Amino acid sequence: MTRKVPIVVFVLGPPGAGKGTQCQRLAAEYNACHLSAGDLLRAEVAYNGPDGELIKSIISKGNIVPSKITVGLIHRAMIESSQNRFLIDGFPRNMENIQAWREVIGDQADLRFMLFLDCEDDVCTERILARNEGRSDDTPDVIRHRIKVYKESTLEVVDVYRTSQKLRVVKASQSVEDVFNDAKKHFEGF
Repeated sequence: MTRKVPIVVFVLGPPGAGKGTQCQRLAAEYNACHLSAGDLLRAEVAYNGPDGELIKSIISKGNIVPSKITVGLIHRAMIESSQNRFLIDGFPRNMENIQAWREVIGDQADLRFMLFLDCEDDVCTERILARNEGRSDDTPDVIRHRIKVYKESTLEVVDVYRTSQKLRVVKASQSVEDVFNDAKKHFEGF
């Protein structure tokens, strides 16, 4: 039996916008698999994977991991999943990520759209500091750097999906419930 082409939605927004929270809720609502690029990278570090030390060094500084590594981890997780619908959180972060996705996965997946959780810097910073997960990249200096890197690298990606009519925007500074309700409006037929 051949497997259907997986359906994918990228979920992007600044650090602290609520990508993980909304992906968990949307995945439960639509019986989809939530893959967090950041969680996959942190798991590779925790399990001493082949690129673990390199990933750890890059993440601890708030920088972006090379695309081939990130896409490889996402691709492996998709193959290992029994699901056929995926919410990929925190990806693509830069133009190199888009190119690597096209090279590695290309038309092996049906990319429906990018859900962009738009949120102000101060709200994002407050949320990250309040969640207190003990992550090495959740310190005030690294948070500022992560937001700077996000603006320099990721906003260009958002424009690519806006231009191709595949961008759906939700104001993420609202309550968790309001963001969820607004996000669901974009998932008809998912």
